[in-house]
Amino acid sequence: MDETSRRQPHGKQIYSHRMSVVEPVFGNIGTNKRLNRFSLRSKTKVQGQWQLYCLVHNVEKLAKYGHLSQ
Repeated sequence: MDETSRRQPHGKQIYSHRMSVVEPVFGNIGTNKRLNRFSLRSKTKVQGQWQLYCLVHNVEKLAKYGHLSQ
């Protein structure tokens, strides 16, 4: 999303939603899990490493908040 579309009312709504939904995930993985660079080479291996970090993030969320849905 470019700067101009962020200024539009609908663009502001989309951007603010992203800031509350997507960005905390990247912050958690980057800061708390200390993933500031990938340790593997090749697109396939990097995708696998990224998916593993995302899996850990989601399992932690289930462990912490999973009981709320029951």
